[in-house]
Amino acid sequence: MINLPIIPLLIPLLTGIILMFIPKKVKLQRVISLIASLITVGAAVILVNKVYKDGIQTVNLSSWDAPFGITLVSDMLSALLVLTTSIIALATIIYSFRSIGEEREKFYYYPVVQFLLVGVLGAFSTGDIFNMFVFFEVMLMASYVLLVLGGTKIQLRETIKYLLVNVISSALFVIAVGYLYSIVGTLNMAHISLRISEIGQTGILTVIAILFMIVFGIKGAIFPLYFWLPGSYYAPPVPVMALFGALLTKVGVYSIMRTYSLFFYHDRGYTYQILIVLSILTIIFGIIGAIAYWDVKKIIIYNIIIAIGVILFGFAVTTEAGLSGSIYYLIHDMIIKAALFLLIGMMIAITGTSDLRKMGGLIKTYPGLAWTFFIAALALAGIPPLSGFVGKLLIVQGGFSSEYYLGTAIVLASSLFVLFSVMKIFINGFWGIPKTFKGEEKVPVRSLLIAPVILIVLSVLYGVGSEAINPFISQAVETLSNPTIYIEAVLKE
Repeated sequence: MINLPIIPLLIPLLTGIILMFIPKKVKLQRVISLIASLITVGAAVILVNKVYKDGIQTVNLSSWDAPFGITLVSDMLSALLVLTTSIIALATIIYSFRSIGEEREKFYYYPVVQFLLVGVLGAFSTGDIFNMFVFFEVMLMASYVLLVLGGTKIQLRETIKYLLVNVISSALFVIAVGYLYSIVGTLNMAHISLRISEIGQTGILTVIAILFMIVFGIKGAIFPLYFWLPGSYYAPPVPVMALFGALLTKVGVYSIMRTYSLFFYHDRGYTYQILIVLSILTIIFGIIGAIAYWDVKKIIIYNIIIAIGVILFGFAVTTEAGLSGSIYYLIHDMIIKAALFLLIGMMIAITGTSDLRKMGGLIKTYPGLAWTFFIAALALAGIPPLSGFVGKLLIVQGGFSSEYYLGTAIVLASSLFVLFSVMKIFINGFWGIPKTFKGEEKVPVRSLLIAPVILIVLSVLYGVGSEAINPFISQAVETLSNPTIYIEAVLKE
């Protein structure tokens, strides 16, 4: 029997190790990275299909069965996120060939990207809470290297801040896991859920729930713990920014969704109310940043924060519509954010600046880039029938049915502000009097456009074909809303 859940992890791990031995052979590194990424996408497609047909897939990474051994678990939510991550990694690697620069490529750029993938995919796939911490650390160590790669002053400054924040959050993570273990006596996530249902949600478990919210809130950048994100994500080169913006915060969001739906569902009154309030504040502060700045990077970075709030609001209202919308929107946002970062990267490469006020008239020379960005902007704002629409509609429906009228109104209003912020980029960057920019003829626009176009086409298909995707999303929602399915699949009860 092929242990499918482990294959998407093994491919980037082995690729990363191989690439470590050929740092100076850039062309060979590119070819190996591309082939490995294609195989990872293929493995993820097979995994999604297998989970859809046969239910949750598990692998025990030793001769010990769950809950004693370490288990990898692929339910539909995990499998969909593994597939989305693999596609984004493939697009970013293609973009990197012509943008990251040989100096960085020779300094282990491609192997570190593969190790980052191991951490992200592992965090999505693990069924063990301590191993979630381990995969977080793998992801973070790779992100430290990618953040500092190139050694510019801003990168070094922001890496120190990023490092400090994540060291503290990692320490809190270990403390939270330690407290949880002292009460339930197990680290297997399905078994933890079973033990909590036996002892009931005591006061100490509510404290642990809040502690996990803080840990994952720092990783996922929810209010007021997002303070590190705008600066840290601003510093690295564009492909790295795309990977970070699309993937890293989403691991924090996934972790909240997984732990809260599996562990802390017995007493929803207190913890979920806090989650709703924080998600609404996250949206509001994200909007303020997105409309205040004239820097294209900052505008898209603050749009990440808005999306985190929208996804968590959908999850916290705990209706079926809200959960469906939350998962729809999570996948949509990963794809569209990666595409937008790559597109603004092209704008910056052409104009030599990230300041909108110094751009203008790009549509005349680069119509392909302009209209690709326009479609991405509409998708991000949730204009029908594009991918952002379905998820947001379901979240709004879930909010109204749970009578969270104010929060739902803010989610609705956020669409207008998001549209305003990205249209500000489109109008000021692409319209107006054409300007000449120094060195723009050296930018390989056509080859750079391949990766974002792939992502935008996927995003459009995801929106238009939402009916076809609905059975997969429904299966993911079923596991989140009914933890028994997950527990029985892992513990074979």
